[in-house]
Parts: sequence; C-alpha cells; structure tokens
Amino acid sequence: MIKIYNSLTKKIEDFIPIKENEVSMYVCGPTVYDSMHIGNSRPVIFFDTVARFFRYLGYKVNYVSNYTDIDDKIIARALNENIAEDEVSTKYIAEISATIKNLNCLPYNHTPRVTETIPEIIAFIGQIIDCGNAYVVDGDVYFDIERIKDYGILSGQTVENLKSGARINENEKKKNPLDFNLWKKTTQGRRWPSPWSEGRPGWHTECVVMINDIFKGKIDIHGGGNDLKFPHHDNEIAQSVCLYNHMIANYWMHNGMIDFSGEKMSKSLGNFVRAQDLLDEISYPVYRLMILNVPYRQPLAFREDILQQAKNDYQKIYRSYLGISRALELSEQNIKAVSSPEIEQLREDFISAMNNDFNTANALTVIHALVKAGNGLVRGGVNQLGYMKRILELMQEMLWVFGIEIEVMPLTADDKKTVKKYYEAKAEKNYRLSDELRDIIIAKGIVL
Repeated sequence: MIKIYNSLTKKIEDFIPIKENEVSMYVCGPTVYDSMHIGNSRPVIFFDTVARFFRYLGYKVNYVSNYTDIDDKIIARALNENIAEDEVSTKYIAEISATIKNLNCLPYNHTPRVTETIPEIIAFIGQIIDCGNAYVVDGDVYFDIERIKDYGILSGQTVENLKSGARINENEKKKNPLDFNLWKKTTQGRRWPSPWSEGRPGWHTECVVMINDIFKGKIDIHGGGNDLKFPHHDNEIAQSVCLYNHMIANYWMHNGMIDFSGEKMSKSLGNFVRAQDLLDEISYPVYRLMILNVPYRQPLAFREDILQQAKNDYQKIYRSYLGISRALELSEQNIKAVSSPEIEQLREDFISAMNNDFNTANALTVIHALVKAGNGLVRGGVNQLGYMKRILELMQEMLWVFGIEIEVMPLTADDKKTVKKYYEAKAEKNYRLSDELRDIIIAKGIVL
C-alpha cells in the first residue's frame, strides 16, 4: 500500500483514494509573468513522477495544474514592457508549457486559467459573503479569519503568533491584519465588473474555485512547494472549510526548496535561473535524475557535484540499457523474456521504495541494482538473452516512472555484420582488425 506523508496531519498515512482505483491531484501552477526557474521545476518533475507511479500501478489519474494569468507581477511586467497583460501571460504560458514538455512530463488532464474562471470566482466570493465569513469595504472584499476555528492548521501557525508579527497601517481597511483579500477593487490592469466593484480576484481564492469547478468536491491530493503552506494553502483551506466544510484534499504534499547557497557552479551555469537554461546545457534525463535523487521533502542543494552525479548516473543507466538492447538485437532471434526470483525481487523493491512516500532516491538505488544485474548478464553472453529481455522490460518500466525514455536506433543489416565482426575480432584478440572495425563503427555514428 502507498504511504504518504500528509502535511496536514504531520504523519505518514496509508493512501486510501476517494474513489477506488482513481486518483484526483491538483498542484498549484505558476504565476505567468516570467520564465520557469529551476526552483519551480522541482514540483513539476516530482508530481509528474507521482502521477506516473499511480498510473504504473493501474490507477486512473486526473491530474490538474493551473496557470495564474492575472496578478500584480503580470501587470508590472506589462507596464514595464509597454504591452498588454494578456500578451505577457500568453507568452509565458507558451514558454513554460514548452519547458514542461522538454522535461518529458506527461500532459496534465486540465490546465485551467484564472481569467477563464472569473464568473465562478465572483459567485464563490458572493457565497462566502452570504455566509457571513467575508465583508466588503469600499469595493474590496476580505475574508474574516476569526470565523475559522483552526486558521493556520496546515502550516502550524497560530492566530496569536501571526498577529504578534503582523503590522497594520493607519488607513488599513481590514478588521484584522490577517484578513486576506478575496476581491480587489482596482483601476489598474485587467479587471472585471462584480457586485462590489470593478476589480480582480485575490490569489488565494482562485485555486479553491478551480479545484471545485473541475473536481466537483474534495480531492485526494493537493500539492506544491513548502513556500505555499502559508499563507496560500492555509487560506485555501479556510475558504473551503467555510463554504464546503472540508479541507479541499485528504492528503497535502509539499516538496522542499532548492538551495542555491552551496558551492559555486561552473562559469557556464553559475548565474542561470531559467529551467530551460539548464536543459540547454544537459539532457532532460540528467535534469530529472538530479531532482529525483533527493527525497522530495528534503531541500535539494544545487551544486556542481550534484549535477555531475546525475550525469554519471545517467551514463551508467544508458550504457547498460544500450548494451542489453544491442545484445538482443544482434542475436537476431525472437527472444522470450525469462525471469528469476532475484530479478522480480528488484521490481518489488522498486515498488516498495515508491510506496514509501515516493522515495525516489531509494527507487533510483534499485534501478542501479538492475543496471548491475543487466551488465553481468551481458558479460554472460547468448545464454543469458532471455534474462536480459526481462531486465530490459523492467528498466523500461522503472525509467518510465522516472519520466525517462531511452530510444535506441536499430542497426542496418550491414551495420550488424560490421559489429559482429568487431566483437569476433576482439574475442580472438585480433587487435589490428578490431581497431579498424571500431573506427568504421565510430565513423558511422553507431553507439554500442
């Protein structure tokens, strides 16, 4: 059974879905005023891996992530560049979507945008006002946190502690400095008519509405980075408790942040922020391995040695995968997969690691064990082809969960003859001939 650390209860819990064999997931997406940076990419990669693992186990997954396409930062960028706000959001949605695809993430089931959900947001705010949990001041609408018994339950903050650290301006409209904005009256930027004023919604309201609009009720998993626990996710919960009497999700998951304070990176990578910049330097499998080689709740130190380790890991995996693929291809037989208890135990070990709160670091250790077993079989020769076939199948399955797909270009008939002669020359210690054939193989771009 899958076990998940629930940020809400602060405990490891058995995962029991709302609907049998189905998983509903929502992860807060980006505010689209700039490119995706490396820190933003961690939840994208991790929760894609979570969705993949559920699908690997046979669950039907409905995975949603939004785009916040109206925000003060978008307005500021539009004013700075003297363009329309929707030009800013359209540009960065396209760019971020391309980066997510380049990271080999599976498509989301839905990618709602705030600007497409305005009527639903206005109706939602109206219902909260009608319940007495929000109030209107000069066209602004604020949520009254005093009406919520356990405000701050997710982050563990208390109202008393939050108040002691809060500041309130002399002309502040709010009853309580912790009350948050549901609707903002404004004359700047994109705005919509509402019963209270012409304005735009508050950030904390948008996700609550989009989740309910798509899922029609409580979901299994709500995810995001640790930095969203307070105030964003706590404020989401407050609104949902107020109107729907539930906390949005049964399981709240939060990934740790990426730490940039460690050793200096190389000159070529030292000052980059954009995820695409890193992808331009390395392949997506290396990128994903760098992210997944650290348990998701821990901070990830972004350093040169961490990146180099991911490169080394992928080379070992790739060379083994390629070696097994070539051995099967060169046999020119219809090989049937043959397994053993030892091989199947590796599959069980992989599933067990992922079942344990999606421990991708331990799951990667299992992949390396599979690589080692595969390399040993390749050295064993043709008698091991059936076992190699099963090892390759498991490699493909595990790597798919990690979001890594390796493509091996098939050899032509002539290339197969050349490669076979090369291996024969090596076995016979005919080094002159093997060197000549190796040069031909390299010149043709054949990878062995």
